[in-house]
Amino acid sequence: MTAKALCRADALADGGGMSVELAPGKPGLLLLRDGETVRAYINSCPHQGTPLDLIPDRLRDESGRFLVCSTHGAHFRVEDGYCVSGPCTGASLRPAPIKLSQGWVTIEDG
Repeated sequence: MTAKALCRADALADGGGMSVELAPGKPGLLLLRDGETVRAYINSCPHQGTPLDLIPDRLRDESGRFLVCSTHGAHFRVEDGYCVSGPCTGASLRPAPIKLSQGWVTIEDG
């Protein structure tokens, strides 16, 4: 297995995030940064499998505390991906196994 670079860590604004495609026809990742912590979730709402961000990189609500599914309005906690409101309340986003390496956000490829 080799590590695939997704983006530079400093490309993620503190309190922000971005979506990253991994392969055509497959769900991508949501990359989120809060301070020195970078998290990743599979970009697929547990309700119907749609991407959370129909508007690219618009992932959080106004408070910055929740990710919002733009299809159904479900709200997920940033820190653990748990759905606190919406049609999939009680479900969670699936975390993705990223690493920070020499200033890059990476994921194992293969």
